[in-house]
Amino acid sequence: MNIWLTAPFYMVIYLAALQDIPETLYEAADLDGANDWDKFIKVTSPLLQPVTFFVVAVGIIGTFQLFDQSYIFSRGTFGPNNATLTVVILIYQAIFRNIQLGYPAAVAFLRVAVIIILTLIQKGIFGDNKR
Repeated sequence: MNIWLTAPFYMVIYLAALQDIPETLYEAADLDGANDWDKFIKVTSPLLQPVTFFVVAVGIIGTFQLFDQSYIFSRGTFGPNNATLTVVILIYQAIFRNIQLGYPAAVAFLRVAVIIILTLIQKGIFGDNKR
């Protein structure tokens, strides 16, 4: 369900980025004798790196915020062997069922720290992207 919800959003972002690539770059690659694969590797892919960084970062953040689909599908029981248990549901369960505040606050802080670390790792993989 989450894929059907988010994939069109990411495809629209990629479509806008693809339409933003100047046609003159492809014409120059044609004049240089580049085939379709070379144009993809040397023109399209580098120009889509900032968009790919954004899409992956937003996807990771969205994954760590997953609550409603999992909660609705399992009706609050979290399935066999907690198959639908997510970090946000764990926080929800600790606050509203167990009436705890310290433990979910710590889990929420760790969730933010993990998101920041993953985003920094991703930034290292995709580079600085300043053009």
